[in-house]
Amino acid sequence: MTSFKFSNQYILSKSNISHNDLNNVINQITKNNVDYADLYFQYSRNEFWALEDGKVKNGSYSIDQGVGIRSVSDEKTAFTYSNDISLETLKNATQIVNSIRNQGQSRSIPNHKKSFTKNVYSNQDPIESLASMQKIKILETIEMYAKKLNPKIIKVSASLAAQYEVILIHNYYGHLIEDVRPLIRLSISVIAQTGKRREQGYSGGGGRYNLNYFSDEILKLYAEEAVNQALTNLKAKPSPAGSMTVVLGSGWPGVLLHEAIGHGLEGDFIRKKTSAFSNKMGEQVAAKGITVIDDGTIKNRRGSLNIDDEGNATQKTILIDDGKLVGYLQDSLNARLMGMPLTGNGRRESYAHTPLPRMTNTYMLNGKYSQDEIISSVKDGLYAHNFGGGQVDITSGKFVFSASEAYIIKNGKLTHPVKGATIIGNGPDILKQVSMVGNNMRLDSGVGTCGKEGQSVPVGVGQPTLKIDNIVVGGTG
Repeated sequence: MTSFKFSNQYILSKSNISHNDLNNVINQITKNNVDYADLYFQYSRNEFWALEDGKVKNGSYSIDQGVGIRSVSDEKTAFTYSNDISLETLKNATQIVNSIRNQGQSRSIPNHKKSFTKNVYSNQDPIESLASMQKIKILETIEMYAKKLNPKIIKVSASLAAQYEVILIHNYYGHLIEDVRPLIRLSISVIAQTGKRREQGYSGGGGRYNLNYFSDEILKLYAEEAVNQALTNLKAKPSPAGSMTVVLGSGWPGVLLHEAIGHGLEGDFIRKKTSAFSNKMGEQVAAKGITVIDDGTIKNRRGSLNIDDEGNATQKTILIDDGKLVGYLQDSLNARLMGMPLTGNGRRESYAHTPLPRMTNTYMLNGKYSQDEIISSVKDGLYAHNFGGGQVDITSGKFVFSASEAYIIKNGKLTHPVKGATIIGNGPDILKQVSMVGNNMRLDSGVGTCGKEGQSVPVGVGQPTLKIDNIVVGGTG
């Protein structure tokens, strides 16, 4: 981009900072024989509405802005940030980040091409796309749909969030890159009751759209998903425990792929040899037929970006190809230290954080089997239709995930729902236990948030239906 319309409007002109001023600041840092440096400016507006039992329980609006200044030498990073965007702040910051420098001759800097932002999403402001009463009407409508679906629904809560961000990055190479990032999310939670038993159901979605994305059809879909989950769990029996065949549903269950495999392929864990996938490039780490991709360029997706938070173009990176490990996810620091190409995966939560190699939209490609074929092939097992929370140990690859909606499979058919099921395993091992890959790959609805080293960023996940042989299921039955 050449005009820098949005960053001039929201960041530089308000602070009376010119592009030449930025060049002078970055030159004061880079002359100190460092490997890399950048200035990261951010302006963001956030709005949030919450409705509970027909009443608006929360309505908030906030503005935040600031700048992060970074200098990198070998593995060391000097970083400072401020919510005061001024030339004086930038000049003072150079004294802090200039505390580190290379000793002796400067190292060679990898070739770097200027990144031109793509148009993966609109630059319109979603907060301004609808009036306040229209936003409340969205919440009232989804509540109405949920309550009409079944008299057992006794409580409905819904929330609507919208964010508008303007990013400006001035990097080591003198490149100035701008990005404008809209983001919306709608969430619904319901409680169903029969007698004294109560169960919850959840749904929602969003992405990098305006708020008019939430049409009546989408609101009905979210309401139906939340209500069906709650009603299903009202009938659920305690889950059995033990080693068994597990079928994972398509879409959001890809969060297991994200946590148990994706994090282990991020450059910092690989470089430090703390990943279960360290030193396995080119090896068969999964069953044949499994291909895993991280793609930050999918239009309007929650995890997509025009550029990463270092100003590098996002891209489609193949991580596992037909079972073989072929790629890692890299930011500038780890790519340089490992002598590998950038992949556009340097991400940070805000101007107050340093970038880390992070996933964008991570998913598995289709196989050849239908979901019916996969389920009918199982004599005794568990079908995990949807997932709740989970955790993983990056070093060992061990994980535990809870199923928010699951069913027993008996003689190739779904019988009754169960609750309390947890999927326990090891990331590298589970990939080798996949015996059937479905042809119904689906991305999640746009709800994913990934945490790493105290930083949260929006992400996407996805997968087709998968059959996994012999995995441990924890349960209460």
